[in-house]
Amino acid sequence: MLRITALMENTPSENKALINEHGLSLLIDDGRHRLLFDCGSGSHFLFNAHKLGVSLDGLDAVVISHSHYDHAAGFRDFAEAGHKAPRLYVGKGFFEKKYAVSGVRYTDLSAGWDEPFALSEGFSVCTVEGMEEILPGVTLYQGFPRVHEEETIPERFVRETPDGFIPDDFSDEIALSVRTEKGLVVIVGCSHPGIMNMIDSIRARAGEDIYALFGGTHLVEADDARIQSSICGLRSDGVGIIGMCHCSGLHAEEMAREALGASASGLSVGDTAVIG
Repeated sequence: MLRITALMENTPSENKALINEHGLSLLIDDGRHRLLFDCGSGSHFLFNAHKLGVSLDGLDAVVISHSHYDHAAGFRDFAEAGHKAPRLYVGKGFFEKKYAVSGVRYTDLSAGWDEPFALSEGFSVCTVEGMEEILPGVTLYQGFPRVHEEETIPERFVRETPDGFIPDDFSDEIALSVRTEKGLVVIVGCSHPGIMNMIDSIRARAGEDIYALFGGTHLVEADDARIQSSICGLRSDGVGIIGMCHCSGLHAEEMAREALGASASGLSVGDTAVIG
Protein backbone atom coordinates (compact mmCIF):
# COMPACT_ATOMS: atom_id res chain seq x y z
CA MET A 1 0.00 0.00 0.00
CA LEU A 2 1.32 3.43 -0.98
CA ARG A 3 0.62 6.46 1.18
CA ILE A 4 1.38 10.03 0.03
CA THR A 5 0.97 12.62 2.80
CA ALA A 6 1.05 16.36 2.13
CA LEU A 7 3.19 17.88 4.88
CA MET A 8 2.93 21.21 3.05
CA GLU A 9 0.58 22.47 0.37
CA ASN A 10 -1.03 25.78 -0.52
CA THR A 11 -4.54 25.05 0.69
CA PRO A 12 -5.94 24.25 4.16
CA SER A 13 -7.70 20.99 4.93
CA GLU A 14 -10.18 20.12 7.66
CA ASN A 15 -7.26 19.81 10.07
CA LYS A 16 -7.05 23.43 11.24
CA ALA A 17 -4.09 22.72 13.53
CA LEU A 18 -1.82 22.70 10.46
CA ILE A 19 -0.09 25.56 8.63
CA ASN A 20 -0.64 25.95 4.90
CA GLU A 21 1.47 28.18 2.67
CA HIS A 22 2.68 28.37 -0.90
CA GLY A 23 4.88 25.30 -1.26
CA LEU A 24 4.95 21.54 -1.50
CA SER A 25 6.31 18.72 0.65
CA LEU A 26 5.15 15.13 0.35
CA LEU A 27 6.04 12.13 2.50
CA ILE A 28 5.99 8.94 0.44
CA ASP A 29 5.67 5.56 2.16
CA ASP A 30 5.19 2.35 0.17
CA GLY A 31 5.49 0.02 3.18
CA ARG A 32 9.14 -0.73 2.38
CA HIS A 33 10.65 2.70 1.87
CA ARG A 34 10.00 6.21 3.15
CA LEU A 35 11.04 9.26 1.12
CA LEU A 36 10.60 12.98 1.49
CA PHE A 37 9.69 14.61 -1.83
CA ASP A 38 10.30 18.37 -1.63
CA CYS A 39 10.69 20.40 1.55
CA GLY A 40 8.44 23.43 1.17
CA SER A 41 9.73 26.95 1.70
CA GLY A 42 10.68 26.77 5.38
CA SER A 43 10.19 25.02 8.70
CA HIS A 44 6.40 24.85 8.70
CA PHE A 45 6.34 21.40 7.09
CA LEU A 46 8.31 20.17 10.11
CA PHE A 47 5.68 21.71 12.39
CA ASN A 48 2.93 19.95 10.42
CA ALA A 49 4.73 16.59 10.60
CA HIS A 50 4.91 17.01 14.39
CA LYS A 51 1.21 17.89 14.62
CA LEU A 52 0.34 14.85 12.49
CA GLY A 53 2.52 12.56 14.61
CA VAL A 54 4.62 11.76 11.54
CA SER A 55 8.24 10.87 12.12
CA LEU A 56 10.86 12.18 9.72
CA ASP A 57 13.47 9.82 11.12
CA GLY A 58 14.62 6.76 9.19
CA LEU A 59 14.04 8.20 5.74
CA ASP A 60 15.62 6.32 2.84
CA ALA A 61 16.15 9.47 0.78
CA VAL A 62 15.21 13.09 0.21
CA VAL A 63 14.24 14.07 -3.34
CA ILE A 64 13.89 17.72 -4.38
CA SER A 65 12.09 18.25 -7.66
CA HIS A 66 13.80 21.57 -8.52
CA SER A 67 15.51 24.42 -6.75
CA HIS A 68 12.74 27.00 -6.48
CA TYR A 69 12.39 28.13 -2.86
CA ASP A 70 8.85 26.78 -2.39
CA HIS A 71 10.13 23.24 -2.92
CA ALA A 72 13.73 23.46 -1.73
CA ALA A 73 14.32 26.20 0.85
CA GLY A 74 12.88 24.09 3.68
CA PHE A 75 15.71 21.58 3.27
CA ARG A 76 17.95 23.93 5.27
CA ASP A 77 15.45 23.83 8.16
CA PHE A 78 15.14 20.05 7.82
CA ALA A 79 18.92 19.55 8.00
CA GLU A 80 19.55 22.12 10.73
CA ALA A 81 16.85 20.47 12.86
CA GLY A 82 19.05 17.35 12.85
CA HIS A 83 17.05 15.23 10.40
CA LYS A 84 19.06 12.86 8.23
CA ALA A 85 18.77 10.62 5.19
CA PRO A 86 21.48 8.63 3.42
CA ARG A 87 21.06 10.45 0.11
CA LEU A 88 19.77 13.72 -1.30
CA TYR A 89 18.69 13.53 -4.96
CA VAL A 90 18.59 16.60 -7.21
CA GLY A 91 18.58 17.14 -10.95
CA LYS A 92 21.58 18.22 -13.00
CA GLY A 93 21.93 22.01 -12.74
CA PHE A 94 20.05 22.23 -9.43
CA PHE A 95 22.59 24.56 -7.83
CA GLU A 96 22.43 27.27 -10.51
CA LYS A 97 20.75 30.42 -9.18
CA LYS A 98 17.18 30.98 -10.36
CA TYR A 99 15.32 34.26 -10.67
CA ALA A 100 12.09 35.89 -11.76
CA VAL A 101 12.89 38.98 -13.82
CA SER A 102 10.85 42.12 -14.39
CA GLY A 103 12.72 44.89 -16.18
CA VAL A 104 15.92 45.46 -14.20
CA ARG A 105 14.55 43.73 -11.08
CA TYR A 106 15.64 40.15 -10.41
CA THR A 107 13.92 38.25 -7.59
CA ASP A 108 15.95 35.32 -6.28
CA LEU A 109 13.77 32.18 -6.31
CA SER A 110 16.59 29.78 -5.36
CA ALA A 111 16.85 27.30 -2.50
CA GLY A 112 19.11 29.48 -0.34
CA TRP A 113 21.73 26.76 0.24
CA ASP A 114 24.37 25.05 -1.82
CA GLU A 115 26.02 21.65 -2.22
CA PRO A 116 28.72 22.32 0.43
CA PHE A 117 25.93 22.99 2.96
CA ALA A 118 24.26 19.64 2.23
CA LEU A 119 27.59 17.84 2.43
CA SER A 120 28.43 19.57 5.72
CA GLU A 121 25.14 18.29 7.15
CA GLY A 122 26.09 14.70 6.30
CA PHE A 123 24.07 14.21 3.12
CA SER A 124 25.43 12.42 0.07
CA VAL A 125 24.35 14.58 -2.88
CA CYS A 126 23.33 12.50 -5.90
CA THR A 127 22.76 14.21 -9.25
CA VAL A 128 20.11 12.61 -11.45
CA GLU A 129 20.59 12.51 -15.22
CA GLY A 130 18.13 10.63 -17.38
CA MET A 131 16.44 7.80 -15.51
CA GLU A 132 17.62 6.16 -12.30
CA GLU A 133 16.04 3.54 -10.05
CA ILE A 134 17.10 4.68 -6.57
CA LEU A 135 15.27 1.96 -4.60
CA PRO A 136 13.41 -1.18 -5.69
CA GLY A 137 10.31 0.10 -7.49
CA VAL A 138 11.22 3.78 -7.00
CA THR A 139 12.59 5.64 -10.05
CA LEU A 140 13.61 9.23 -10.77
CA TYR A 141 13.41 10.92 -14.17
CA GLN A 142 15.24 13.97 -15.54
CA GLY A 143 15.26 15.48 -19.02
CA PHE A 144 11.89 15.83 -20.75
CA PRO A 145 11.73 16.47 -24.51
CA ARG A 146 9.60 19.49 -25.40
CA VAL A 147 7.08 17.97 -27.80
CA HIS A 148 3.87 19.74 -26.75
CA GLU A 149 4.19 23.23 -28.21
CA GLU A 150 1.44 24.66 -26.02
CA GLU A 151 3.43 23.88 -22.88
CA THR A 152 5.51 27.04 -22.70
CA ILE A 153 7.63 28.35 -19.82
CA PRO A 154 6.94 31.96 -18.74
CA GLU A 155 9.69 34.29 -19.97
CA ARG A 156 10.17 35.80 -16.50
CA PHE A 157 11.92 32.63 -15.28
CA VAL A 158 15.69 32.84 -15.81
CA ARG A 159 18.77 31.24 -14.34
CA GLU A 160 22.25 32.63 -13.82
CA THR A 161 25.23 30.96 -15.47
CA PRO A 162 28.91 31.97 -15.76
CA ASP A 163 27.94 33.56 -19.09
CA GLY A 164 25.10 35.60 -17.58
CA PHE A 165 21.32 35.24 -17.34
CA ILE A 166 19.57 32.85 -19.71
CA PRO A 167 15.98 31.59 -20.01
CA ASP A 168 15.32 28.81 -17.53
CA ASP A 169 14.39 25.60 -19.34
CA PHE A 170 14.06 23.77 -16.01
CA SER A 171 16.25 20.95 -17.23
CA ASP A 172 17.07 20.34 -13.56
CA GLU A 173 13.50 19.33 -12.72
CA ILE A 174 12.98 15.70 -11.75
CA ALA A 175 9.92 13.51 -11.17
CA LEU A 176 9.46 10.29 -9.22
CA SER A 177 7.51 7.11 -9.83
CA VAL A 178 6.57 4.31 -7.45
CA ARG A 179 5.54 0.93 -8.81
CA THR A 180 2.37 -0.40 -7.17
CA GLU A 181 0.09 -3.37 -7.83
CA LYS A 182 -2.23 -1.03 -9.74
CA GLY A 183 0.52 0.49 -11.86
CA LEU A 184 2.94 3.39 -11.71
CA VAL A 185 2.18 6.33 -9.43
CA VAL A 186 4.00 9.47 -10.56
CA ILE A 187 4.80 12.40 -8.26
CA VAL A 188 5.78 15.78 -9.70
CA GLY A 189 6.82 19.04 -8.08
CA CYS A 190 5.90 21.90 -10.44
CA SER A 191 6.03 20.39 -13.95
CA HIS A 192 7.73 23.47 -15.41
CA PRO A 193 8.82 21.45 -18.48
CA GLY A 194 5.12 20.77 -19.14
CA ILE A 195 3.00 18.09 -17.51
CA MET A 196 2.21 16.30 -20.79
CA ASN A 197 5.87 16.45 -21.87
CA MET A 198 6.78 14.84 -18.56
CA ILE A 199 4.07 12.18 -18.51
CA ASP A 200 4.64 11.14 -22.14
CA SER A 201 8.38 10.84 -21.49
CA ILE A 202 7.94 8.85 -18.28
CA ARG A 203 5.48 6.44 -19.92
CA ALA A 204 7.88 5.86 -22.80
CA ARG A 205 10.93 5.33 -20.59
CA ALA A 206 9.14 3.18 -18.01
CA GLY A 207 7.44 1.10 -20.69
CA GLU A 208 4.17 0.95 -18.79
CA ASP A 209 1.05 2.97 -18.14
CA ILE A 210 0.66 5.44 -15.30
CA TYR A 211 -2.12 4.68 -12.84
CA ALA A 212 -2.05 7.90 -10.82
CA LEU A 213 -0.46 11.35 -10.87
CA PHE A 214 0.02 13.65 -7.87
CA GLY A 215 1.64 17.05 -7.52
CA GLY A 216 1.92 20.45 -9.16
CA THR A 217 1.08 20.70 -12.85
CA HIS A 218 1.78 24.46 -13.21
CA LEU A 219 -1.53 25.10 -14.95
CA VAL A 220 -2.20 28.12 -12.73
CA GLU A 221 -1.36 30.50 -15.61
CA ALA A 222 -2.87 28.35 -18.37
CA ASP A 223 -6.06 29.22 -20.23
CA ASP A 224 -9.08 26.91 -20.21
CA ALA A 225 -8.16 25.36 -23.56
CA ARG A 226 -4.75 24.23 -22.33
CA ILE A 227 -6.14 23.00 -19.01
CA GLN A 228 -8.81 20.97 -20.81
CA SER A 229 -6.25 19.63 -23.27
CA SER A 230 -4.01 18.52 -20.39
CA ILE A 231 -6.85 16.79 -18.56
CA CYS A 232 -7.96 14.99 -21.72
CA GLY A 233 -4.38 14.11 -22.59
CA LEU A 234 -3.73 12.56 -19.20
CA ARG A 235 -6.93 10.54 -19.40
CA SER A 236 -6.17 9.35 -22.93
CA ASP A 237 -2.74 8.27 -21.68
CA GLY A 238 -4.52 6.00 -19.20
CA VAL A 239 -3.95 8.01 -16.02
CA GLY A 240 -6.80 6.87 -13.76
CA ILE A 241 -6.34 9.25 -10.83
CA ILE A 242 -5.24 12.86 -11.26
CA GLY A 243 -4.26 14.58 -8.01
CA MET A 244 -3.54 18.20 -8.94
CA CYS A 245 -2.28 20.52 -6.21
CA HIS A 246 0.14 23.39 -5.42
CA CYS A 247 0.87 25.31 -8.64
CA SER A 248 -1.91 23.61 -10.60
CA GLY A 249 -4.25 26.43 -9.58
CA LEU A 250 -7.67 26.17 -8.01
CA HIS A 251 -9.37 26.72 -11.38
CA ALA A 252 -7.55 23.78 -12.98
CA GLU A 253 -8.32 21.62 -9.94
CA GLU A 254 -12.01 22.52 -10.24
CA MET A 255 -12.01 21.76 -13.97
CA ALA A 256 -10.46 18.36 -13.22
CA ARG A 257 -13.16 17.61 -10.66
CA GLU A 258 -15.89 18.64 -13.08
CA ALA A 259 -14.45 16.40 -15.79
CA LEU A 260 -13.37 13.40 -13.73
CA GLY A 261 -15.44 13.37 -10.55
CA ALA A 262 -13.94 11.10 -7.89
CA SER A 263 -10.96 10.34 -10.13
CA ALA A 264 -9.71 13.89 -9.49
CA SER A 265 -8.14 13.68 -6.06
CA GLY A 266 -6.26 16.79 -5.02
CA LEU A 267 -4.18 17.08 -1.87
CA SER A 268 -4.42 19.83 0.75
CA VAL A 269 -2.06 20.13 3.71
CA GLY A 270 -2.41 17.12 5.99
CA ASP A 271 -4.24 14.99 3.41
CA THR A 272 -3.05 11.47 2.60
CA ALA A 273 -3.66 9.71 -0.70
CA VAL A 274 -3.81 5.93 -0.25
CA ILE A 275 -3.15 3.67 -3.24
CA GLY A 276 -3.53 -0.04 -2.75
